[in-house]
Amino acid sequence: MSNILDRWTEIKVLVESLELDVHKNANGNASAGVRVRKGLRVLKKDVGDLVKLSITEDKATKSD
Repeated sequence: MSNILDRWTEIKVLVESLELDVHKNANGNASAGVRVRKGLRVLKKDVGDLVKLSITEDKATKSD
């Protein structure tokens, strides 16, 4: 269970770190946009990993 919470915390930190660059990009900073898109790709991967981990944990709990 703590493994899921650890991953969730990592995802929240990543989203918070992207916030400044999102605002910069909205104001016309193209370099910030590149950083945001790269961060969103990482976020997508991390969220997918969290889903898989959650499913694995649920299956392990049911089999016990």
